[in-house]
Amino acid sequence: MNAKEIVGKGFATDRDMGSLIIRITLGLIIFPHGAQKLLGWFGGYGFRGTMGFFTEQLGIPALIALLVILAESLGALALIAGFITRFVAFGLGIIMIGALKMHAANGFFMNWSGNQEGEGFEFHLLVIGMALALLIKGAGRFSADSKIADQLKA
Repeated sequence: MNAKEIVGKGFATDRDMGSLIIRITLGLIIFPHGAQKLLGWFGGYGFRGTMGFFTEQLGIPALIALLVILAESLGALALIAGFITRFVAFGLGIIMIGALKMHAANGFFMNWSGNQEGEGFEFHLLVIGMALALLIKGAGRFSADSKIADQLKA
């Protein structure tokens, strides 16, 4: 198997509607979180504030903090376009495993009523499941990945 075939397998997808729906939904849900971290939109602290919080308060290495910000912002946009879907899905899955571990002590449920110490981990578990489905099946229909796979086959 040559390099072109190996790369092509990374972009290959089932081209089904299910993967398309998961990909678009996940991208649309993750992007606002990334925009908070990168741009300060939706009440977020922006890049500098988020980097400071991650590195100083949480003790996360700067490189990992940067990758989280990029994955949740630019990676979410890549998901919506269906570009490097498996790579982004893998990254988001890893990020959410880390976040799940941080939130596990707060229990399963989100803090809907404001009566618990912090947020639960149900959101993180849902993202992990969606990311895993995309990692297995690929981007689905109407994706940049499927166009790239077609070009690599030619």
